[in-house]
This record gives sequence, C-alpha cells and structure tokens, in this order.
Amino acid sequence: MTTKQKIQKIRLGEAIIVLLVILAIMGVGVIGFGLSPQVPVLLAMTVAMFWAKLRGFNWQEINAGIKDGIDKGIIPIVIFILIGAMISTWIAAGTIPTLMVYGFTALNAQWFLPTVFLVCALVGAAVGSCFTVVSTVGIAFFGIGVTMNFNPAIVAGAIISGGVFGDKLSPLSETNNLAAAVVDTDLFSHMKTILWSILPAGLVTTIAFAIIGMGHNHADMSKITTTVAALNGDFHISIWALIPIILVFVCAAFKIAAIPTMLMNIFVTAGMMLFNNPNLGIAKTTQIITNGYIAKTSNHEVNVLLSRGGIVSMMPTVALIVLTLSLGGLLVHFGLINAVMVPLSERLNSHGKLITAALAACIGVNIFVGEQFLSIILPGRAFKQTFNKGGLANGALGRVLEDGGTVLNYLVPWGVGGVFIANTLGVPTIQYLPFVFFSLLCPIFSLVSGWTGIGLQTAAPKAAKAKQARQAVNA
Repeated sequence: MTTKQKIQKIRLGEAIIVLLVILAIMGVGVIGFGLSPQVPVLLAMTVAMFWAKLRGFNWQEINAGIKDGIDKGIIPIVIFILIGAMISTWIAAGTIPTLMVYGFTALNAQWFLPTVFLVCALVGAAVGSCFTVVSTVGIAFFGIGVTMNFNPAIVAGAIISGGVFGDKLSPLSETNNLAAAVVDTDLFSHMKTILWSILPAGLVTTIAFAIIGMGHNHADMSKITTTVAALNGDFHISIWALIPIILVFVCAAFKIAAIPTMLMNIFVTAGMMLFNNPNLGIAKTTQIITNGYIAKTSNHEVNVLLSRGGIVSMMPTVALIVLTLSLGGLLVHFGLINAVMVPLSERLNSHGKLITAALAACIGVNIFVGEQFLSIILPGRAFKQTFNKGGLANGALGRVLEDGGTVLNYLVPWGVGGVFIANTLGVPTIQYLPFVFFSLLCPIFSLVSGWTGIGLQTAAPKAAKAKQARQAVNA
C-alpha cells in the first residue's frame, strides 16, 4: 500500500483522537506542570511516530515527515541565530543602553505603554518583522518599563502587540506576502483587506494601554536616576550608537532581505565596539557574539537586564523550534491535519460559519504545529475552494489567515513566536498572553466581520458565474 493510500484510510475520528492526545500532552506539560516545552513536545513526537508505525508507515516515511517539517523552518532558524548575535552586539556597542537613557528622558510614565505600542508598531512597519522589533527596541523598552515598576508581562504585551501590528502594516512582512500568494491576490489588495480587522484592533489596543498606564504614577525616580548613572558609567551613550538602528531602516528601504541585513548589522556593530574600545580585541568581540554580553555595572538590575544575547543563547529556542517543526511535519505528512480540516470546510453553508471554521483551523494549526507559515498555508489550501463556492473573495480568506494564523503564533507557549519572545524578554508566554491585546482582538473583529458582513469581500459563487455565462451565450 502506498503512502497516499495509507493517508486516505485515516478517518476523521481517528485524527481527532490523535490530535487531542498530542494537545493534552503539551497543554498539561507546559501549562499544567509549568515544564519547559522541549520534553512535552518530545513526548508528543513519540506518540505521533508510534501511531504512524502502528498505522503501517515505515521508518523511512516517518523520517521523511520529520525532514519535511524541518525544511520549512531553516530560514527562521538562521534568523534566530543571527538575532542572538545582534542582541549582544547592540548591547556591547551601547545601542540598547542609549535607547534606554533617551527613553528615560523622553517618556512619561502615564503614557509609557501606549507609546511603546505605537513606536514598536512604527518600527515593525518599517522593517516588517516582529522578531526584529522585540529583539532590538523591545529590549530597551522592556528595561525602561521594569525600571519604572511596570508589570513585566504588561510591558511585554505592549511590545509584542506593537511589533505584530507593525508587521501587518508592512509590505516587507514575509507573512503578508505569503498570505497574499496562498490566496492568489495582489499584496497591496491583501493589505487593504486586512485593515478592516487590524485598524480597529490597533485602536482598541492603544486605548487599553492608555487606560492601564493612566493609573501608573509610582515610578521610582531614584531608581531611574541610579539606572541612568550605571548606563552612562559603563556604556558608550551617544547619538552615534544609534547607527545600527538607522542601518536597519536603510536596508528596509532598499528591500534587502532579513539575513543579509542582520549580517551587515552584526559586523558594523562589532566594528563600532572595537572603535569605542580598541583594547577589546577581536577574540573578546567574537566571544561576545558567540556567548552573549555580560554586563558588569554597579547596578544589579541593569546587569540582569543587559546580560543577554549571543548565538549560544538562542540554542534552546532553536532546539525547540526543530522539535516543534518535526512534530508539525509528522502531523502534516501523515494527513492528520487535513483529515480534520477538509471535512470541516465542506460542511459550511454561510459566510459566518466559513469565517469561524477557517479561524478555528488557523488557530488549531498554530497549536498543533506551532509555525506561522504553516498556519497560513494549510488552512489556505483547505478552505480556498470552499470560500469561492460560498461566494467569498480570495481577500476574505487572506484576512482570516492573518487574523487566526500569523498574529496568534506569539501566544502559543511551544510555537516558534512564543518560544522566541519568552526567551528574548524572559517572560513566560502564559504570563504575557492576556496583555497582547492586538493579537487577541484581531480574531474577534474577523468574526464580527464574518457574521455581520462589515468589510467582508464577497464574490459571485462559481455556480452563479456559470449561470451568467450560459445566459450570455444564449443571448
């Protein structure tokens, strides 16, 4: 029996049981027992592999599933490794400390949270990457917020919300381009369509952070003064330290891809480190890029905030991403995801039900596979024909793929986005999740649009088009 025939024999009920067991393993392990996600994902992989073996798949087919999953994540893995190097060089060269010092001078505690959200959105729109936002200006804002006595989870929520919002506003965003390609629509038409959900979500998020920050009037000024003194004493604080940020915007303007942008940034920043401190030496500079920067100021809290980065620091994240992609590859390769999505997509008879089901599928792929791109590709393929038959335009599906797929990946504890941010900011996904208002609101506005028809792109169903064509021929 061929692999295709074995996959076709998998029934809906069986697929649901396997997926629920895997979800239970990861949910109970990560959320229930507070475990690091690596071991629960390993156990879930074991279940998936031995289920496949019992269903008649051989080890070669199982290995192929793992390989297929990992292949899709090679570029993100390389990007995460480079982000680790970029974080350490930005700290050592004084870029992030300079942002913190300027931020303490310019930011008002009451308006801190909405300012963080809007600035991160602006940077995200320029560079088209939430990951870049979080790992650069996000770290600076996080340090400022913690020093101002804000709840770290709320600060993380403002940073992530702004980064995701900016990503959705950017034509450079990989997920925007992917979603447009999956549904066969023009990129800027796709971006115009998603405005119906992201703009209301952005407005409500701004108001929410403004309300939360309005009652914050207990910033410890002596603590801020001590922090600024420590930063000025041990880092090169200067307008020139912001050159790496300017370089990111220049590369974005010339539409240079993420990997060459980061490589240029790392080595330019390393050059700045050596220029500011000629005694540092190439060996020490290489050590900082590899193992991260260790702050040794007179302020313990500054040392904790700015001792981070380096290629090695990203290895736990890379390991989990490889495991998660492997699990996702198995679930996709053996047809478990499609066994649930395809029958679901064929039983829908209204616009509201179509939108709801597609959103649920995107969320489900995020939970089971944990990868942004697959949360767009798999539901996009499964629902495209159904949306067309139901009288909805391709743009309507594109918006659902963004609202249920891209923006929610950062809220899954074992997802690529969730793991990266938890590792970068040091705040567990479960803690910051309730405060990522933008990501939580996008699916809600998408549902409202689906059930009310507001902003919903419709198209004549295929049957109606065929009827119109026959009438035109007869005439």
